[in-house]
Amino acid sequence: MDLTAERKALRDALRGLLAGSSTRAAIDTPAGYDTGLWARLCKEIGVAGLAVPEAYGGEGATLRESLIVLDELGRTLTPGPMLGCAVLATQALLRSGDTDACVRLLPGICAGDDLATLAWGGDPDDLPCTATAAGRLTGEVPHVLDLASADTLLVPARAGTGTALYEVDATAPGVARHATVPLDPTRRLGVLRLDDAPARRLGVGPSLEELRDVACVALSAEQAGVASQALAATVEYVQVREQFGRPIGTFQALQHRLAEAHVRLEAARSASAAAADALVSAAADAPLLAAVAKVTCTESLQAIAAEMVQMHGGIAITWEHDAHLYVRRAYASAQLFGAPGRHVGRLAELVLPGAPGS
Repeated sequence: MDLTAERKALRDALRGLLAGSSTRAAIDTPAGYDTGLWARLCKEIGVAGLAVPEAYGGEGATLRESLIVLDELGRTLTPGPMLGCAVLATQALLRSGDTDACVRLLPGICAGDDLATLAWGGDPDDLPCTATAAGRLTGEVPHVLDLASADTLLVPARAGTGTALYEVDATAPGVARHATVPLDPTRRLGVLRLDDAPARRLGVGPSLEELRDVACVALSAEQAGVASQALAATVEYVQVREQFGRPIGTFQALQHRLAEAHVRLEAARSASAAAADALVSAAADAPLLAAVAKVTCTESLQAIAAEMVQMHGGIAITWEHDAHLYVRRAYASAQLFGAPGRHVGRLAELVLPGAPGS
């Protein structure tokens, strides 16, 4: 994606703030991320409100700017509520059509004072929660991003013959939050259980198909950032690691593999950028490009993370080295918002509707 002067300034400001951060220290905190760093990112750069209109306390930019943030956070494996809160929750609110909810909730989110999360796995046909006519929710939602830290839960649920988005106070009676043991320690997930919990219905509710596309494109930007740094660290290492009296990066076999990894990275970046452009412009092919981005970026990141381990050798399988964190992120993020196979099926249906196997 070509960066304008403003976007380059955003990227540079992010890199300046992230340069002194420690992922290892952050994941050992009770919140699972550096709350001080998140506060600075929100107040000094406005990351939580980049794609939020100024009327609601945001910066009035677009999702493209939010994706630059996700790319940079991916490069450093920086944990935090950017994906779950600043992108998915804010987009769910903005697309709900509920102006009152936006006025009440978005200013606090944009300022970094409040956290919201979208309790949904990304499948429009899989809504484990049901709502009564009185607005009480019951159900269980697994794999909820930043669940333990959230003040507000946004829960898509079945309501009568349709679906709706509900706002739930995270401390309300009937709400139980359970932490899960994560494959990826840089991303906290939880299981949400609702038992006749009080909730407020929000507007007409967002299109879950559109939210799925937002989730896939946002995740693809993060995955591209992770892959970029994994490859950069590997290229740097093979230039200093010597075997048989010479740097292993001079061996043609490794050069070919690194070239293939670079091709994969460029494919991931191109797929993510194309999907982002289509999403922001509401292009007709946005769902197709979002699925392409999810599949391409997932497969590219997994391949590059595997090469990172292989080319670093024995040091890569030690806890002290960061290689395993890249591998964990690669495989854990693959399952968010639908595994690649599900999106391949979506592509088949979009390209060849009604074809066998689609």
